[in-house]
Amino acid sequence: MSQPEFDDFAEDYDSALARGIEISGEDKEFFAQGRVSWLANCLERLGARPRTILDFGCGTGSATPFLLGLQGAESVLGVDISARSVAVAQRSWGAGNARFLPLANFPPAGDVDLAFCNGVFHHIPVPERAAAVELVYRALRVGGYFAFWENNPLNPGTRYVMRRIPFDREAILLWPRAARRLLTEGGFHPLSTSFQFVFPRPLAWFRRIEPALSRWPLGAQYMILCRKT
Repeated sequence: MSQPEFDDFAEDYDSALARGIEISGEDKEFFAQGRVSWLANCLERLGARPRTILDFGCGTGSATPFLLGLQGAESVLGVDISARSVAVAQRSWGAGNARFLPLANFPPAGDVDLAFCNGVFHHIPVPERAAAVELVYRALRVGGYFAFWENNPLNPGTRYVMRRIPFDREAILLWPRAARRLLTEGGFHPLSTSFQFVFPRPLAWFRRIEPALSRWPLGAQYMILCRKT
């Protein structure tokens, strides 16, 4: 999807997303917190405490408060192709330790400890995805981490939800193996691939076993955690 198209959804993004995911019984905060909580556990096992965080494709900035809650986090910079979405993020979350820029104004400087993205790459045209990975790579310091979240094509619920969301209907999903290859070819060293969000709210009791299922491609989303070498 192009910048003008995302600009058109900037003010209505949250309501459009809510209509799509309501069948899960949860809201966007549940998923945003779940992604960052899972990431926090992975970083803790690695002994990593990122201070500076880049939210690549930040949209309206809903991940910001959760990213700032990561152990050691001091600042978050969100960048997005949509200038209107960036304006919404700045209005909602902009403060001393969180700021937002249009992607065109972002100069990667190799000084970021952690890059994070969620559901961004399925909107990037396939021929442009390698360049996007390269930009994230240049933004990170050596040894920095990239938490790459994407929607799982193997999950039928994911495909159904995406058909309900106007800005997701025409998206081209990334299979986990293709995503790992994309990241590896971009210079990253993948450390783990994990799948999350298996059970909807009516089956919430079973969520206690989701960590044990994270290696299997069952969840609605997957995270590839990788490191810049």
